Amino acid sequence: MNREFIRAIEELEKEKGVTKEILIEAIELALVSAYKKNYGTSQNVRVNIDNEVGEIDVFMRKDVVETVVDELVEISIEDAMEIDRRYVVGDIIEYQVTPRDFGRIAAQTAKQVVVQRIREAERGMVFDDYINRQGEIVTGVVQRISNETVFINMGKAEGILAATEQVPGETYTVNNRIKVYIMDVRKTTKGPQIYLSRSHPGIVKKLFELEVPEIQDGSVEIKSISREAGSRTKIAVYTPDEDIDPVGACVGARGARVQNIVDELFGEKIDIITWSDDPETLISKVLSPAKVEKVVINEEERSAIAVVPDYQLSLAIGKEGQNVRLAAKLCGWKIDIKSHSQFFKDNVDEADEIEYIDEESE
Repeated sequence: MNREFIRAIEELEKEKGVTKEILIEAIELALVSAYKKNYGTSQNVRVNIDNEVGEIDVFMRKDVVETVVDELVEISIEDAMEIDRRYVVGDIIEYQVTPRDFGRIAAQTAKQVVVQRIREAERGMVFDDYINRQGEIVTGVVQRISNETVFINMGKAEGILAATEQVPGETYTVNNRIKVYIMDVRKTTKGPQIYLSRSHPGIVKKLFELEVPEIQDGSVEIKSISREAGSRTKIAVYTPDEDIDPVGACVGARGARVQNIVDELFGEKIDIITWSDDPETLISKVLSPAKVEKVVINEEERSAIAVVPDYQLSLAIGKEGQNVRLAAKLCGWKIDIKSHSQFFKDNVDEADEIEYIDEESE
């Protein structure tokens, strides 16, 4: 150990962000373990590294006692006073016992400890960086594909895009750049694990925030999103400013803004509607592109019947019920779709039945 070693430690401190004191402390502890292992002793030893010149000293430590039970770690008060009459019971005496060839062992151990500490520090910095970026979008490069899991290189770290978080129909090719949503960051024995998603509704929200300045500055607010990844997304937006058209702001001139998002999502359809605190108005809008004639609200069950023209019944329900399913999720209401003729026929039949019962009772 010498000044070059200390200078190397200082360079690592600047480059990797691991403090000199932490590294030297870790090396001292590792050298204690190395001493005991290489010199076959269980004695109480202490290693000291000079922070200025890098010199190493190994000290054996013994407790001053009345009666010695273990000579390896204890010394009698009589023997201690022969060294220095000021010693009393309870003091600790240290002998310098640095072996001649300890420098070689120290150098090997120091190298291992420094590498390990740097690795731990880098992992810690990666974790701290990405834990604060949960819920954000990052651009990465497809690094490798194992079975159905895609590993994304994000610069300082590698993210995991599991099969369950991929969009049906999307294909991923090595070296392709894609945007991904940071869903979760966890600490593991192998370092930080960053879990990514392409199917999370949050990725749509973040894409709109990137594309629409009015959402960035807060003048337009995203109230709710419902998504079936790879197929269709419904998004409800709101603004208290009467001079701003929230839907128009999201669509952009000639649909440019929303088209950029659709392209990023590989052609996924996006319905943008204006949020309303009135349930009837909101339910009428969320069933777009179908036109709703009437909405019957049941506040207690938080459910509603939406009446649509006969020829738009299938449009309102959507393929395999997708439109009404997304609409219900977007507004938080259970929605039952009925055609015009079906709804009014049922009501007429019900009215006739009530009238018939009244006549019988008379």
